[in-house]
Amino acid sequence: MTTLNYTSTAGDPALDQAFEAALATARAGRPEPLTHLVGGQAVADGELFERADPCDPSRVVARAHRGSPQVVAQAVAAARTAQPAWAATPLAERTAALRRMAKLIGERTVELGAIVSAETGKVRLESVPEVQEGVDLIEAYCGHMERNDGYVIPLGRLSEDEHNTSLMLPYGVFAVICPFNFPFALAVGMSTGALVTGNTVVMKPAEETPWSTGLIAELAVEAGLPDGVLNLVQGDDATGRALVDAGIDGVAFTGSAEAGHAIAGRLHATRPLRPLVVEMGGKNPAIVTRNADLGTAAAGIVRSAYGLAGQKCSSCSRVVVERAVHDELVERIAAGARELVLGDPADPAASLGPVAGNGAVERFDAAAAEARRDGEVVTGGDRDGAFVAPTLVTGLPRGHRLTREELFLPFLTVTPVDSLDDALDEANAVEYGLTAGIFGDDAEVETFLSRIEAGVVYVNRRAGATTGAWPGIQTFCGWKASGASGKGGLGPHYVLQFMREQSRTIVRA
Repeated sequence: MTTLNYTSTAGDPALDQAFEAALATARAGRPEPLTHLVGGQAVADGELFERADPCDPSRVVARAHRGSPQVVAQAVAAARTAQPAWAATPLAERTAALRRMAKLIGERTVELGAIVSAETGKVRLESVPEVQEGVDLIEAYCGHMERNDGYVIPLGRLSEDEHNTSLMLPYGVFAVICPFNFPFALAVGMSTGALVTGNTVVMKPAEETPWSTGLIAELAVEAGLPDGVLNLVQGDDATGRALVDAGIDGVAFTGSAEAGHAIAGRLHATRPLRPLVVEMGGKNPAIVTRNADLGTAAAGIVRSAYGLAGQKCSSCSRVVVERAVHDELVERIAAGARELVLGDPADPAASLGPVAGNGAVERFDAAAAEARRDGEVVTGGDRDGAFVAPTLVTGLPRGHRLTREELFLPFLTVTPVDSLDDALDEANAVEYGLTAGIFGDDAEVETFLSRIEAGVVYVNRRAGATTGAWPGIQTFCGWKASGASGKGGLGPHYVLQFMREQSRTIVRA
């Protein structure tokens, strides 16, 4: 079968057949409730909550136990007990264990992708690549540690009898708080960053995707990771808050800026200051100049704006275009949006599925009403239950809320400007700085690269104006309110955030 990534535009018949069978099985529901994993043991503690298929809310896909503060404390204690031995495990053994887990994931890619689809509503060209990304993230982070010899660096000396070394060492126990939109890949990635560097982990899946993320703990057990190295506690926001408050040594989090700042406040309210490895969304612009290839620009924008129903941190939600080509570009984007098939992921023709939950539906209804009041809805603006039509809006006043706030919807605004300088001012006039793209000539590109305030930038990219990052190919770094450290996931600097430096001067007797 075809190996897919986020720039793929088609699968193959074998993939389609396997995916549809696996999706039917996943939609039949997991027969037993999901448990917590504490010190290698399944713990069935706490009231049950349900996750329904967003394509059909009457269909319950999974049930899980909601973790109490007591269960959280037990999981952190188990991770604390296991951490010294895991940190002392040679790097080669740690990477071997994680690669065993990657091999298991690779063998079950379609099955796991179908479970992701059943919980999130992702189409196959989104859910299957997500699972493959998990495999590649493990390999990328293991490789970064190996190529840098575990970040043990010999230093100079002030006398002949001393030996000086810089080492990067683990903090201890990391909480990994996972998002619903990439419940498998990002959970694997954050956990691997912590684990390969010698930390132990307590993971909390998003409440919307308990099965997709919960499977990672099961795969860790199957791969032979020692008891207590990777623990998992199911639950809601209250469980997440209990985990942050439970005496952990650091947090890895992907989600909204509001939630990220709340975690930072709780994490830094007590001594000592502890690391927060975080990615917090975006309001990502694509700039289109009068010199752009408008066909390429429209294709890249449509792909980035409406893939996964706009529920990517990197989704293109704003187009900033020179006024001279505004009307033609809008026509091309609208035509592309109308060609997309909104439908059930069981249909191989579906381009995008439903949004993830009631909150998204309510945000869309409010945004569509505002767009009709203050601008023009060129296409879309309606929905059938949680199936939200790809929506394109023009004519909003400069600085309108819909051009500034992250919506996490298949909702794209277009703002005309008079020059590239004006376009860059508009592109940078938001609190976020995750991804950005430009379509223009060489001189315009150089100006863009020197001034854009974003961690991930794409130039003249038909495969995705602002989306499509892949481990080892791009990094994924958020600036401004989109991140905290200036170092991005997927890339060579990510694992460093899970370690702290120690300088050793040793004089042998």
